[in-house]
Amino acid sequence: MNPPARLPTATPDPGHGASADFPPPGPETATPRFDRLDALRGLAMVWMTAFHFCFDLSYFKVIVEDFYRDPFWTWQRSGIVSLFLLCAGMGQAVALSQGQTAYRFWRRWGQVMACALLVSIGSWWMFPRSYISFGVLHGMALMLILVRFGFARLPTLALWGLGALAIALPFLVAHPFFDARTTNWVGLVTRKPLTEDYVPLLPWLGPMLWGCALMRTASVRRWMQRPLRPAWRPLSVMGQWSLSYYMVHQPVMIGALMAARHFGWL
Repeated sequence: MNPPARLPTATPDPGHGASADFPPPGPETATPRFDRLDALRGLAMVWMTAFHFCFDLSYFKVIVEDFYRDPFWTWQRSGIVSLFLLCAGMGQAVALSQGQTAYRFWRRWGQVMACALLVSIGSWWMFPRSYISFGVLHGMALMLILVRFGFARLPTLALWGLGALAIALPFLVAHPFFDARTTNWVGLVTRKPLTEDYVPLLPWLGPMLWGCALMRTASVRRWMQRPLRPAWRPLSVMGQWSLSYYMVHQPVMIGALMAARHFGWL
């Protein structure tokens, strides 16, 4: 589980705004950031780091925990992914309202997709039997396209309804056709695939749609635009670098634990 901004804008953040144009690279007009949204993403990153550190301790057998079946850990994973995708949806609502160019969107999307491929390669090296073929970054890359060029233009009430439908569908519909690695990205599986991270379109499109709807709510938007208390500023700065942090934090922690084991500290 894992992602990876102009997006207080979005999650491992893919930028703001929409435009029919696709201009060449060049200077861009700065758009105001929503510091509270950055801080919310930063909070998700701290939570994710703590979760992954515990997972790594379990992987190195420093602690004994079942991260795949114990509700204490599985519900935390769901909460972390939901918070990231909620932020991503809120970021896309900001992006559309600020009129970000298509060039800027696709540039950020390309970064997200490139990182998703690196995650697949890295996980294949560490977990060849359960490598990540459709994790949080893969799912986010697909969802961002759907939200930006389709769902985000729908009425707010429709976003709430479609979000609820996306969350409910996997509990109502399932078919063996979707169990294959080439089709399980849809999410209508009869059994969870053997993989270290799995964030399919359904139900996870739901939190992103709800985030988009939330940011359209006047009271929420006003709250997000209020100044951030100084004590929360580090989280805001952290949230601005979500994708970079997402890609670096696990290699750093795993490397540190490997070094600790090598020197006999574990």
